[in-house]
Amino acid sequence: MKRKNKIFIFIIDVTIIILSFLFTIWLKPASRSIYLPQYLLPFVGFFCLWIVISFVFDKYNFHNRYSLKQYVSPVLKTSITALAAVLLLIILFGLFHYSRLIVLGTILLVTFLELFFSTILYYHRKLIGVLDLPVKFTKHATAIHNGEVDDQEIIQYTFPDLDDKKDSIKEALYSKYLSHSEELLQLIASKINLNGIHSNKSLILNTHTIYNIENIDPESQQLFINLHKTNDIRRINQFFIQANNNLQFGGYFVGCVETINEKYRKFKQRYPIIVFHILYGINFIYTRVFPKMPILKEIYFAVTKGSNRALSKAEVLGRLSYCGLNIISDKDINNLLYFIVQKVKKPSEYEFPSYGHLIKLQRVGKEGKLIFIYKLRTMHPYSEYIQDYVYSTGGGTIDGDGFMNDFRIAGWGKFMRKLWIDELPMFINLLRSDIKFVGIRPLSCHKYCLYSEKMRKMRAEFKPGLIPPFYADLPKNFEELEESEYNYLMKYKKNPIKTDFNYFFKVWYNIIFKGARSK
Repeated sequence: MKRKNKIFIFIIDVTIIILSFLFTIWLKPASRSIYLPQYLLPFVGFFCLWIVISFVFDKYNFHNRYSLKQYVSPVLKTSITALAAVLLLIILFGLFHYSRLIVLGTILLVTFLELFFSTILYYHRKLIGVLDLPVKFTKHATAIHNGEVDDQEIIQYTFPDLDDKKDSIKEALYSKYLSHSEELLQLIASKINLNGIHSNKSLILNTHTIYNIENIDPESQQLFINLHKTNDIRRINQFFIQANNNLQFGGYFVGCVETINEKYRKFKQRYPIIVFHILYGINFIYTRVFPKMPILKEIYFAVTKGSNRALSKAEVLGRLSYCGLNIISDKDINNLLYFIVQKVKKPSEYEFPSYGHLIKLQRVGKEGKLIFIYKLRTMHPYSEYIQDYVYSTGGGTIDGDGFMNDFRIAGWGKFMRKLWIDELPMFINLLRSDIKFVGIRPLSCHKYCLYSEKMRKMRAEFKPGLIPPFYADLPKNFEELEESEYNYLMKYKKNPIKTDFNYFFKVWYNIIFKGARSK
């Protein structure tokens, strides 16, 4: 639905630009047959420039905007930037022969019509209730602003033992459904009180289609086990969301997936080294890259029906968390990764999963406001939803600026981070004044919660930056990282310009001569 709305708004914008240009041509009191061919090519250049700037300021995305200012601000930013760019081109190339009525008139008319359309759209969405601010978002933002943020509370649900243990699912699992896999049984029994799970409220299937679970009564199940690997499910999120809907709060979902690491190992064992590299490369492109590319993914799903897709552990666990399922445990059993998750909430409608190559990540900005930072994706898709899981399973170890042994980072992502390629899109945030050039790193809500209350409040006083003090001080652990940021902020309070100037050159000295790199 969001994508359709963006396309609709984009079409409206294109129509407004073209009509505005034709109207200003019509206003010119000379022969239109002369002006139209003369200005057609420059208009194409202006049109492309306008569209690019519109995407930079995210003008076509009205999702998660709740005030009239948020609706009209991208329009004004686009118009001012486009006007400045056009005037600069006219001065640089001496294009003073172009009509001011046609050039400036087109820009002004487009701006007026877009402001009018944005205002109408705002009041229309407000009237139908789309702009009602989600309670979850409001509470979260307020807590951050007050410096009282804590990680999202996960309510621990347990099902008490049944009066008659014969009614539990335990015996059926051991004697029938999972008798072939003792290791899987041990995993489930160690994490779930099977004596509290009623057999009539349990579902054990081997399915890859959502049709087998979508007609089940909502919130009727305490346990759902799917023995078919997730790789063959065409619409994974819809399947997980339906599983969430079928479960009672505190209910468990058990499933499995063949990870890309396991597929890599199988290919390597099966073929000679040269053949392995060729065949695995082809398979990776077809089952991993194709499903994520426009047009190509349509071909892939038409041919394969979505089966045997290459999935990473981070992506599957991230999708589960995104769909409201808390990760209890995961374990490799018989060449498959089995996971146990628990329903702790309903799937959120206000999240932005990082599936594409250019992503925007929710971060805590000045005054605790939630902003979106643009980056090139270096982690597996949906990785941002399991940051707390990585922190907890990694023993809570933070190595300077990042988590140790973070399996969410892809191999090519490590290379991009070493050269800071992933952070190039943050210049968009710099242009939009979300961040400044030198400053503390914008943090996710989870990582923000790891800081002391004193540092959270102090951080909220300042705008985050593109180049963090981390690269100047090179802290080795989280405590040193906090101290580094505290020292920078104290110096910045006294002398902002001098502090940023000094830190900028110290950062580049460490990068060039000490080999400081992103993690």
